[in-house]
Amino acid sequence: MRFRWDWLRPVVSAPYVPYVPTIGPVHPSVLTEDLFTDTLIAASTDRWFLRYDKDIRWSDSKDESVLVEDVVHGPGETLIPTLSARGAGTIKVHFYGVEAEGTFAATELAQKLAAEHGAGKARIVRFLGPEALHGRGTRIQLHDFRATERPAPDGPVHPFSEWPKGVQGTFAEFAKEMAADGFAFLHEQMRAGTVGPVLTAVVSGKVVGAIGPMEIRPDAIGAPQLMPQYFGVLQRHRGQGLGRVLWRAAMHWGQANGAAYQLLQTEVGGASDRLCRSEGLTSLGFTYWQSA
Repeated sequence: MRFRWDWLRPVVSAPYVPYVPTIGPVHPSVLTEDLFTDTLIAASTDRWFLRYDKDIRWSDSKDESVLVEDVVHGPGETLIPTLSARGAGTIKVHFYGVEAEGTFAATELAQKLAAEHGAGKARIVRFLGPEALHGRGTRIQLHDFRATERPAPDGPVHPFSEWPKGVQGTFAEFAKEMAADGFAFLHEQMRAGTVGPVLTAVVSGKVVGAIGPMEIRPDAIGAPQLMPQYFGVLQRHRGQGLGRVLWRAAMHWGQANGAAYQLLQTEVGGASDRLCRSEGLTSLGFTYWQSA
């Protein structure tokens, strides 16, 4: 099947956040009918990954795909279900529509598909624009490198490879303590030499914060996009400005290496959300999910 853009465009374009199932948030200029249709094509082949999929960095196969035969597509409302094989399995029904009543149909579809596929979880994913009075869930933020100069910040932040071996050796302890934030996985990728640079903050000879990997890939129309990073500071070292220095160092790296933009996803009200808001990023809107 193909999506009809005259049906889809009104419920995915501004004021709604630009978001594509299995891909995630995209730059507003990239949002097209073809981008949505590509996810259907990928789901029906052995290729799985689209060339611009951010997850292609981490795996040989995609763990989430669109359930093409169960897509509901019509004027004013589109439901796009996906199945993730991770863990006990998760059904997500991405609801694009203007009527709140449509969530009933989305809920019924999610519950039906969870039973059919034996998935342990069923969720409805909704989207709000940046003007939402009660933003919740995840905020999608845009940093345009062409709009703001990002000089290198002062502070104890350098690429991991530039620190002495003794300092590099402390990353393992940092990664273990920050495993819940993905740093144990990142450390494995670093040791395998499969990822780009990781910027690290060091205090008293030990790694206490990091952001990375720093990688730029072309988006669906070829624009260079700075990819998402793991980002964190040890709890006992927070409140000292290290997170802001790390973030600014990452933005300087992105600008210096030719990135056009970066999209960030931050938990509304969280530390990263507050930092990005204070740095002047543009809010594109919100995504949130509810159990079906």
